Amino acid sequence: MNFLLFILIGILAGFLAGKIMRGGGFGLIVNLIVGVIGGVIGGWIMDLLKVGGDGGLIWQLITSVVGAVVLLWVISLFKKK
Repeated sequence: MNFLLFILIGILAGFLAGKIMRGGGFGLIVNLIVGVIGGVIGGWIMDLLKVGGDGGLIWQLITSVVGAVVLLWVISLFKKK
């Protein structure tokens, strides 16, 4: 069940980050990848800032979205226009 929640949070975080950064999602698989990588980045950022939540579902989603937005922002820096 934890794996399923991990996947669902990743998909939702990737979708929300896509909405925040460019106004739309990327598709199920790319949303999942962005959300999962965003979760790792978000966890690292929150640890650096010494910000912690209760470890609940909402906090995990917030952390993943923050990390995914940072990931998409960094990618946009390298993207040619």
